Amino acid sequence: MNTGTLARWWSHAIGASGCKGKYYRNNLIMMLVVSAIPGIITGIIIYGLVGGRLESELLQMHHQQIAQRARNIDEQLSNLELMLSHWAFDPQFDYSLNGRDFKRDFERARDITKTLVVMQGSNTMVKQVELYLAGQEPAPLLFNPEYGEIHSPAVSGLYDKLIDTKRSTYWTEWAFDPNRPEAKELTLVHYIPGGSQQPFGALLIRMDSQKVANMLKTMTPYNAGETFLVQNTGELFASAGGSSSNSPFVTELRAKIKERGPAQNSSFFFEWDGATYTVTYGEFSRIATEWTYVSASPISSITSPVMFISKLILIVSFSALLLAAVLSWIASRRMYSPIRRLFKTLLSDDIKAEGKEDEFALIERQWQSLHWKSHDLQRKLAEQLPHVKESFLNQLLQGHLYAYSEQDLRRRMERFRWDVEQKHFIVIYVQLTGMTSLEGKFRSGDEGLVSYAAANIIGELAMQRFSQADTIHFHDLTAGILLVLPEDGSADAEVFSYSEELARTINVILKMRVTLAYSAPVLSVSDIPLAFEEVKQAASYRPFSNENQIIDMERLEQEGTDEAEPTYSFTLERELIQAMRTGQEEDAYRLLAEFLEALRAKGAKAIDVQQGMLHLLGHVQHAIMQSGIDPKRLFMGVNLYEALSQIREPELMLIWFKEKVVAPYLKELCQRSNAEVKMMIEQAMIYLQQNYMKDVSLDSCADEIGTNSFFLSKSFKQVTGNNFIDYLTSLRMDKAKELLRESKLRISEVAEQVGYQHSYFNRIFKKLEGMTPTHYRELSK
Repeated sequence: MNTGTLARWWSHAIGASGCKGKYYRNNLIMMLVVSAIPGIITGIIIYGLVGGRLESELLQMHHQQIAQRARNIDEQLSNLELMLSHWAFDPQFDYSLNGRDFKRDFERARDITKTLVVMQGSNTMVKQVELYLAGQEPAPLLFNPEYGEIHSPAVSGLYDKLIDTKRSTYWTEWAFDPNRPEAKELTLVHYIPGGSQQPFGALLIRMDSQKVANMLKTMTPYNAGETFLVQNTGELFASAGGSSSNSPFVTELRAKIKERGPAQNSSFFFEWDGATYTVTYGEFSRIATEWTYVSASPISSITSPVMFISKLILIVSFSALLLAAVLSWIASRRMYSPIRRLFKTLLSDDIKAEGKEDEFALIERQWQSLHWKSHDLQRKLAEQLPHVKESFLNQLLQGHLYAYSEQDLRRRMERFRWDVEQKHFIVIYVQLTGMTSLEGKFRSGDEGLVSYAAANIIGELAMQRFSQADTIHFHDLTAGILLVLPEDGSADAEVFSYSEELARTINVILKMRVTLAYSAPVLSVSDIPLAFEEVKQAASYRPFSNENQIIDMERLEQEGTDEAEPTYSFTLERELIQAMRTGQEEDAYRLLAEFLEALRAKGAKAIDVQQGMLHLLGHVQHAIMQSGIDPKRLFMGVNLYEALSQIREPELMLIWFKEKVVAPYLKELCQRSNAEVKMMIEQAMIYLQQNYMKDVSLDSCADEIGTNSFFLSKSFKQVTGNNFIDYLTSLRMDKAKELLRESKLRISEVAEQVGYQHSYFNRIFKKLEGMTPTHYRELSK
């Protein structure tokens, strides 16, 4: 007998048994009567409370809703302020915009337009993002977002007033059309350059008035009522319903709020024109000022639905009582429906009843089966917990869980079986070096294998010393450890001892060196990502030496650091680029090795060496582009900066630079020019380097190396990628900048030493560098 047949049999047995049927029907009638009576009582109580306690409860509910929505609006406005401040301090909007001829420099104008379009699309409430540059010749400029000149004194006067204040960033309500002074828009203004005492322009975010009104309407939970924002100084007013700041309702409401005094958020009842309104107001802390938001809704909009529902409850309850007798005989046949639904839910059709087993026996057996399945799932969950735990730890260390509160993070850690009550945390960062050493066991490409082996060693040693220690490896010869330690004890000595033991063990087993940095104890889980970032940065400041290094962040902060000034050889850089341009392979490789050795000198830090090599890579790519070769095609679209930033050992950096940068360029260069032409151009370059301070011309240089000026000009462009005069000018400018940085000669003396007249030197220097020689010298200091 299958479950469907058994269910039909059970239902038939109930109908056939007069005693059971009568019992079920009597109980059903009693249930219907009892269920109807509470409904009637509830309706009466609700109806009676609408005019009393319900109003205060609804006022509180209204207050909570408005406060939450006000926080959302405050967050949106804060995001806009943060975004505008970020772009105002961006180098793209620095002093280089002042006086720039954008008609000639159309690429810069196009970049500014793209940036303004991106800012405009970052928020749906933004109508338009504009950049205004005052004092430009022949007329002020306005990007909105396209480039344009303002020839109307009335329009430029409106924009000049925006930057003629002492505030560098502020909100205002402004009319940008001189012919429509009443059409004002909510506007966020920030001077550029950011932080400047002498701004020459401003970034403006003009808000969409309709969308601002829609945003304010979210603070009105009902269709009726009024919602508005007002600046406490009275300079700004925005309404969801389009009301003016001097309308009678708004004026009376503002007077009432002023009488009550300022508050973070507050609510009260307000009587107006025979109607009662629930009013919630509070303040926003905006830039250098305070805003007040107000939401007023008629109480009838809230109580009317409740009154209607209470009456409806009374009607339905009385109707249910009258219909109970009529429905009782129908309900008796349906009393079995819950059991039947439970039976069909828990049991499949292929399960059959055995003997005298009823539905409850079958349900009990099925429940036991589900119970064992639940145990099996719990076991599988326990097996997967370490992997989930490791994933959580990785997200925590990388800072991906910043949106969670401290309580949420602690609850999640407790769920993953960490004991975090009365505990503090120490983060350890381990970095392995020495892959290329002679005594090492591994080769380039074994980083994943080495990381896995090191993580096992790190985890085993940590579990021997600490009750709660979790290790995560990043597959790039680095690993992280989170220690959870008692809050009432100092573990500095134990952590240092563990660090020494770990370094010795890896030295012996893996034949590699260890740089280990551990943080000071932190009490908050939310501070763990910051501590991890600090120890990572501390490890990047390690000296380039083949020794173990243990960095205690707490002791480092107390004692301070004595950092040496990083050494960057501009001379070797120029010689290297010149050797590459002339195809001297051996000299290029030798100079590259000397340049890297110079970076490593004087106890240089790892980050200094890496930044120096990245800087060199940028100059080399620039030189390659000047020689007429497309770096993207030459290097097949590979991101060289990302690849170089992943290398931490100088020997590997040198090999990578030779194979991935210098060798492809020299090969391409060799295919483009023959040795005789390169030798001739090299002679010309040497002659220019020795005589740049004299009156050098293309003809005199051609005579010196024994050729004609036309062939020299053509070959010079083909080999170096630069025109003859451009190369000479660049050579003189490089020497001039070196003299400005490293000597105390007067500007006129510097001009004479590089072959220029004083007045012409100032003009060409400002044209090429964007600043005067005096300003360059001040910045270099």
